[in-house]
Order: sequence, then C-alpha cells, then structure tokens
Amino acid sequence: MGRKITVAVSTLNQWALDFEGNLARILQSIMEAKDMGASYRTGPELEVSGYSCEDHFREPDTYLHSWEVLLEIMMSPICEHMLIDVGMPVMHRNVAYNCRVAFFNRKILLIRPKMSNCDDGNYRETRWFTPWTKALQTEDFYLPRMISQHTGQDTVPFGDAVIATRDTCIGYEICEELWNVKSKHIDMSLSGVEIIVNSSGSYMELRKAHITTDLIRNASFKAGGAYLFSNLRGCDGQRVFFNGCSAIALNGEIIGRGKQFSLQDVEVTLATIDLEEIRAYRVAQRSRCSMAASAPTYPRINCDFEMSTHCDIFKTASTPMQWIYHTPEEEIAMGPACWLWDYLRRSGQGGFFLPLSGGVDSSSSATIVHSMCRMIVSAVQSGDPQVLHDIRKILADHEYTPDNPAALCNRLLVTCFMGSVNSSKETRRRASQLASQLGSYHIEISIDTAVNALLGIFNAVTGLTPRFRTQGGCARQNLALQNIQSRIRMVLAYIFAQLMLWVRNRPGGLLVLGSANVDESLRGYLTKYDCSSADVNPIGGISKTDLRRFLCYAKDKYNLPILESIIEAPPTAELEPLQDGQLMQTDEQDMGMTYAELSEYGRLRKQSCCGPYSMFCRLVATWKGDLSPKEVADKVKHFFRCYAINRHKMTVLTPSVHAESYSPDDNRFDHRPFLYRANWSWQFKAIDDEVDKLQPIYTPSTSAHARPSTDDLLSSQESTHRSSSHHHHHHHHHQHQQSDSKHSSPLSTSSVDVATASTATPLGTAPSGSLGALGKKSSGYAKVHVNVLGKIKDRTGIPV
Repeated sequence: MGRKITVAVSTLNQWALDFEGNLARILQSIMEAKDMGASYRTGPELEVSGYSCEDHFREPDTYLHSWEVLLEIMMSPICEHMLIDVGMPVMHRNVAYNCRVAFFNRKILLIRPKMSNCDDGNYRETRWFTPWTKALQTEDFYLPRMISQHTGQDTVPFGDAVIATRDTCIGYEICEELWNVKSKHIDMSLSGVEIIVNSSGSYMELRKAHITTDLIRNASFKAGGAYLFSNLRGCDGQRVFFNGCSAIALNGEIIGRGKQFSLQDVEVTLATIDLEEIRAYRVAQRSRCSMAASAPTYPRINCDFEMSTHCDIFKTASTPMQWIYHTPEEEIAMGPACWLWDYLRRSGQGGFFLPLSGGVDSSSSATIVHSMCRMIVSAVQSGDPQVLHDIRKILADHEYTPDNPAALCNRLLVTCFMGSVNSSKETRRRASQLASQLGSYHIEISIDTAVNALLGIFNAVTGLTPRFRTQGGCARQNLALQNIQSRIRMVLAYIFAQLMLWVRNRPGGLLVLGSANVDESLRGYLTKYDCSSADVNPIGGISKTDLRRFLCYAKDKYNLPILESIIEAPPTAELEPLQDGQLMQTDEQDMGMTYAELSEYGRLRKQSCCGPYSMFCRLVATWKGDLSPKEVADKVKHFFRCYAINRHKMTVLTPSVHAESYSPDDNRFDHRPFLYRANWSWQFKAIDDEVDKLQPIYTPSTSAHARPSTDDLLSSQESTHRSSSHHHHHHHHHQHQQSDSKHSSPLSTSSVDVATASTATPLGTAPSGSLGALGKKSSGYAKVHVNVLGKIKDRTGIPV
C-alpha cells in the first residue's frame, strides 16, 4: 500500500544552557519514537539550547555548543533511517535566527528559520532573534567546519522551504507563526504540503490550555492535512511553566495528545496517519482547490526516503479523540507543583521552608507542595526512574522510595507558625491542624522577643517608643510597628531554612517559599522585604478568588478538612493588637477595596491597557447598577494612587510561577515604571470632568440593597456587598479569604512614602487604609472618609 505514516511529537522538560541534559532528553525522545515505529520525529522550540537562554543568545558560546550537540545527535546510530528535526539558534551572515534543523542519515536537509517572532506576554524574542523575511526563498548556509568534516556538506539550504519525501511533503511553522494573523500553514497547504510541523515554547496561563488545541484543530480543519505540535514542559530557568499538551491533528480532529502536567522529562506522542485521507479531504473542498491551483510554489528539498512502508495495509490509522481540559483548580494544583519540583531538583536544595500563618495564601502554598508530593509518589509508583533518582538525591537518602505523600511531605516541607502577641489562637490552631493533615514538619515560634529587641535599639538611640494607633500612636508609628513584625519573620525564615536540615541531621538547606497573591502585589499590599520576600513563590501569579476555589477543591481531593475553616476566616494580617482577644484588623478594610474589585482593576490595567480615565469609563458602565459616576471615580482614583505609591515593591517581588494574565511582575511581564507622580493630576482631572458631565444624567438604580454613600465608600462591608453584584465571583460576605501575616498594613508604603504625610497630620486624616479600627460603627467596620486621600502631600508639597 505505502500510504500510512507514523509520526512522533515530543514533549521535553529542557533547561536553559544544560547542553548535556538537553542532548540526553532529545536522544531519549528519538529512541522512544523509533521503538514505537515512527519514521519521523520532531520536538519543541529551541530544544538544543533550552528556550529561556535570553541574553545568552548574544553569546557565541551558545551557538558553538548548539552545533556540538547537533553533531552528537546526527552522528548517533539511534537516528539512522529516520527523518528528524531539532530546534536550535543559528547565526547566518551575522544575524541570529530561531531555527529548525532537519536531517536524515547524517546529512542536513534544511535549516528553516522562524518567520514571525513573539514579543508579547513574557516573550521578548526580537531582543535576540530576527524574523526571516524572504518568503519562498532559500540561501546557501556555510556549515561550521566541525559539521562539514562529518557530513561532507559545505553548504545547506537556509530559508523558507519544505521537504519532499518520496511519499509526502513536510513544512514548518514555528510557534508564533500559528498565532500570527497571516499563518504560514495556509500557503504551505495550498502548495501541497501535507504535514505541517510546529515546534513551540508555549507557557501556562490559567484557563488557556484550550486555545492552543483549538488553533491546531482549526489549522488542520481549514487547510486540511496533518498538524504536528511539539511543546516544552516545565521550568527551564524562568518564571513560566511550559505547558506540554503536544498534539497531532488531522483534518480538524485531534488524534494524539500529550499531558499538560507531568513530572516526566520526556514524553513522546505518536499517531498513524493515512495520507489518502488528507488528499480526499482537500480535493473535496472546491474553493480550496481553485486557490491552490494559483498558489505560489514553495522551494522543495528532496529527501530520498519513504516514510510509509508497503506492508501497512493492516496498520490502523489513529482515530479522533475527545480531549478533557483541566479545571482552573486542577491547573493550580499541578502547574505550580511541577514548576516547584523542577526548581527544587535543579537548585540543589533539600526541600522547602514556609512561614505558615493559617490563612488562605500560605495554606495554598503549603497545599501546592503537598500536591507536588502526591505527584512524586505517583510518578515513582508508575516506574519513572528519573523522579526516583531525583528525590533520593534531594533527600540524600539513596535507599528511600516514597510511597506515602504525607510522609514525603514531612521530609520535604518545614512549616513554621511565627506567632506574636497579635496572633489569635484560631490562626495558630488552623496552621497546626493544616500541617498535621498535610504531613509537614511543623514548628511554632514567638517573634515577640526579637521585635522588642529591635524596638529597644530604636529607643536607645532616640529615647522614643512608637505606639499602635489603638494606644494613641499616629499612622506612621502604627505602620512601623506592623512592618517590624513582618520583616523579622523574613529574617527568622532564612535562619531556620538554612539550619533546619542541620537540626534534622541532613545535609543542605531549604528554599524559602513566599505566599503573596497576585492581587496584593498589584495593590502593593505587602511589606517590602517581609515574609513575602522569599526564594520562590508558588502563588504569586494567582488571584485570591482562584486560591479560595483551589482550597475548596483540595479540601475534598486531598482530604484536608481544616481547609474549610481557613477559607471561611476573614482575611487578616494580624499585625495590630487584638482587642479583648478579638480580631480588629481585616485586609479588605485595610486595602480600601475588595479582592473581587482588585481582580477587575488588574485585568483592566494589564489586559485591556486602561489608564485611569479609560478604566473609569469602563467601570461606570459595568457598575452603573450600584454606584454613581462620582463613586466609581473615587474607587478608580484610590486604586491608581495605591498602585503608584507601592509600585516600587514590584522591583523586589519574589519570583513566582506566571499564571494570571494580569500579573504585575516588574520588568518581565509588566514593563512599567516604578516611580510615579502619585496624584495623577492630569488623568484624574479628565475623570472629574467626565463626572461633572455625567452627574445631571445619572439616575440611581432602584436595586434591592441601599447603595452606599460616598462617605461609606471605603468601608469594607459595603464594598464587599457591592463586589458580589459587580462580579460573577462567589464572594459571600466578609467572612472569607484569610490572608497571611506577610502583609504590612494599609498603604504599605516605604519609609519615603510614609514621610510624605505631614508630621502634624491629625489621626483622622491619615493615609487611607491606615485607619483600621478608627471610628467604629456599630457594624464593627471603620468609616473612612474618602477625602483623607487628598490630605497626603508628596515631596513637592502637592496633595496626593
């Protein structure tokens, strides 16, 4: 017969500049593909060097070592009688390109450079690579001498061409070219290319896995033919988690697909394709045929190889499969867990240390480590030798075989409740119960003696002792007393992380885990250099709303009943004194906005590219049922002031797994300044002018609950009520989202910012949010007048 071909796509967990490991994983994928009967193997983008080499792509060494690795692969007997391509950087005429190098039986057939580079999201490809712009053209590429002496070739074709075997035709589309508005697969398919191959470095974002699959399916549906997609997976040295999901599509249906999350370093996905199905599908599309008849011809590189065999009549072609996507909760459980595993085993550390406050955020970080332990046990039980080797190396125990996630968690994770006089009994109990249900090695310490020692040093120099506002202190004293607690926790976290394995008679140290969520980072609701400062942060790219959903999922999935009371507790930093043993400080009240509102601001600012004026215009429409234009204006201004004053904190943000599309991660994902004019004078005037125009035509809605007045705007209870009607988030009342002791209070400003409030500022005009328990209403929530914001002056004396 000679018309069925078996092809393989590879999912590899590569590591930037790990040429030795990358070579081994590429060879393993070729060997597995060959053993399973494939005659063609492709792999992910830049698999030879690793994708995230970044400015190392400007170093000649990176190109030299990539050619050395390619030579090893080409010369290996494993690769004989198989058509193979690998991804690597290539410099042609002093210009660097991101390429596929296709070879067969020790001869290079074609070097195909990428024609559309990606510069959005976390990608910055044109910083290192130039797109190839000469469509349908190739040039002679002069091979390095070390390659020529083994292949006997001096030059090979470089450019936009396709490969013709005896039985079919193969063309390349590299990563972004599939996403590009003028994808190459259309032109190639019209020119008779039957198999289109895409090597990719596509990373995880929550709720986005379906997009790639849809693009692959639709490409093969519209153009006809087979589409082969190989992707990286794992942490290769940067903040992103590459998403796996390598897939093979035929005529609009997925017929083979790899996993999204797995600890496997090499996963090969195969499909058997009947070439006649492609031909029948295409010839039946009449409008396509008339386009194809006049389509420009691609240069074809001939390869004297039959991918099919003549005795394939009994071979069965792969059939369409239904793909089930992970829920966002499962993505949070597995994505950051796999990323942490890669980071742990490649960093050479012995486990993790986590300050555990008993709130939603730190509990989520702990639960993700527990999820990682479950994945390790499961991988070892299914016989993955690499995972077993790695865990034995991390634990310095070459006899150990993990069989119980909680027991493994006890070896890998040390949790620590860092209590103070301001900690409630409930949070201590929740932290300790969670630790025992997860299995972590748990300790409890008191930070009071350290805090008092530092205050003693301050008093010895100045003769003064700062007081909390409840004891008559001003806003600056109150803030400083909260921040000292947060920062001492960071210092203690590092000394315990460095010495806990010594205490437990094991070599090495622990990585300190952070637990500030994406919304708090955006608002700056964390103290600079407190226990939000850590080595890595598994949840720094995830919103509070999603973390609460994740804990609801984990409670049942991992049998952790204590999570119920953690989810229901009001989020609090516990940095101010308790009153009669009762909690007086809550996060949403401190922030002057709800977590649901923060999510909305974050998406508008980042994804919708809204400045203050545009955001106001969007939200006036969205929130018209609940808020007057003036109230919306006050909320938007409050957000932008807080964002501006606290943006400097993003420069020292602990690296976290990228997960949410509105992440404020400084200088990588979110390129914005960190010093702002915090009164936004021009922008806010535009909003005020708009409010004046709208005031006469605005008619309040007759919604069931009384709309809060401007005076009550920042009062937490009402703003939580409002959020539940503006958002489709499941925000019930205020009893939720316990957050961590990692926060500072209120404005969480640096000392420079705090100094901007005039010393003589009366208590009632302190920066918004730092009023906490002031002016109690019967509801127990603070009534903060919005005008306080106008009383802060910046260093030029202009009111903020």
